[in-house]
Amino acid sequence: MKRVTTPTVFAETYNSPAGPLIIGETDGHLCLCDWAVQMPRISRRFNITKSPTAVTREACSQLERYFAGLLREFTLPVILHGTPFQTAIWEALRQIPYGHTESYSRLAVIAGHPGAVRAVANAVGANPASIIVPCHRIIGANGSLTGYAGGLEAKRILLDLERRNISGSCSCHDVGSSARQGRRHIGEVS
Repeated sequence: MKRVTTPTVFAETYNSPAGPLIIGETDGHLCLCDWAVQMPRISRRFNITKSPTAVTREACSQLERYFAGLLREFTLPVILHGTPFQTAIWEALRQIPYGHTESYSRLAVIAGHPGAVRAVANAVGANPASIIVPCHRIIGANGSLTGYAGGLEAKRILLDLERRNISGSCSCHDVGSSARQGRRHIGEVS
């Protein structure tokens, strides 16, 4: 049996308006931005060393700007540890624009796995980089909020933040383009 090594992650805590996050880096890349309430899960996946790095400090700085409404896209070097299927789903999550939401079934189609909605949902739930890899933008097919590692209140805070920051800034072309792609602006009724 092949032995899997647990990556050593240098981490620090960022106290976001939606709750505390554990921000971690390995080999010069962000690999972790998960909710502190998920520490048991984090500890199973990573060997955590509490020690800030340039990457974790930059992640905290970008998160600060995100929560202030000044940043819509993160520009951090990212490496995500997961199966090939999980990493494909996480990459598809990164394609969902700021201020938009998708359903699990639509994400499955985008990722090229239309018959694997349940597996897609499991991969979304295993995302080690919340907010940076925006799994909070995934909602139920009926538009309802669904499970989130940071809790539904944290998800609501993130979606409300993005909705506030795009309100009034979207042109009719943006809305039409999003509708053709099956996307919804946050707060839009289907």
